[in-house]
Amino acid sequence: MLPDELDERLRLEARRRGSSIADVARDAIDRQLPPAPKPGELTFFDVGDGDPNDVSDHVDEHVARAIRRKHTSRN
Repeated sequence: MLPDELDERLRLEARRRGSSIADVARDAIDRQLPPAPKPGELTFFDVGDGDPNDVSDHVDEHVARAIRRKHTSRN
């Protein structure tokens, strides 16, 4: 279900392209959504309740530290 105005825009674009509504919708969705992650691939860095506050600026450092801790705990 789409709002009437969006439905009309979709239909006009399909006519303009000489394409189906479904093809236009798939193309628009594909351009707007990020690709699906590969199995086992991380898609974000989760730090719980938002701490530390600088995580977005220093994500590589935080990940490296976490990996070192995990590696150290295995030995």
